[in-house]
Amino acid sequence: MVAATDIGQRLRGIEARLAAACARAGRRRAEVTLIGASKMQPVAALRQAWDAGLRTFGENRVQEALAKARELDAAIDWHLLGPLQSNKARRAAELFSTIHSLDRVAIVEAVDRAAVRLGVVRRGFLEVNLGAEDTKHGFSASGLLDALSRLPDLAGLELVGLMAIPPPTADPRAARPWFRMLRELRDQVSRLAPPRGWSGALSMGMSGDFEIAVEEGATHVRVGTSLFGPRPEPAAGDPA
Repeated sequence: MVAATDIGQRLRGIEARLAAACARAGRRRAEVTLIGASKMQPVAALRQAWDAGLRTFGENRVQEALAKARELDAAIDWHLLGPLQSNKARRAAELFSTIHSLDRVAIVEAVDRAAVRLGVVRRGFLEVNLGAEDTKHGFSASGLLDALSRLPDLAGLELVGLMAIPPPTADPRAARPWFRMLRELRDQVSRLAPPRGWSGALSMGMSGDFEIAVEEGATHVRVGTSLFGPRPEPAAGDPA
């Protein structure tokens, strides 16, 4: 685990890079939410990031997040970054304010039902598989508008925007066309079929390319390795 002083220094460095990227794009720093991608990181590391000023954390697995939340400040804003199974929709709606991985109509409906039963309203991003990769989930870019037309009226879930992870590449600059593609798809949805709660938010950009994502309009970026260091190896019996 990275030392507490190092996490604080890393966070300040990331903030400086975010501010510079916003300035280049003519944007305000307040327009971008920094999410600490804390998958498999120990509770102590999250606590150190919180003490350094980070307020939003992203987890990939519901059970892992629930376990961490029991030990951490109740004011943390939890976001779900990883895929969600329908049978965990209720637990997800209990903890996460925002779900970035709504990858099919059925899971949108499941989260909405769970939120209604809990008497809460959650926010969500529709995940788009821009590169049509077999290893990734998400709506196809060409089928997104049709999927939106098939959604029922949602009472417990606000679909605020789109999320995508570009195909892997050694050169972060190669992600720019994919980020631009997601922004253009967002603009199309905004014009033709904005769902309830739509704000045109864009969840895109990670440790290696978040500055480029901000230049292309990202409103939410997830930074893990650059903040916490490499992920620890999973232990046997880790919660799914």
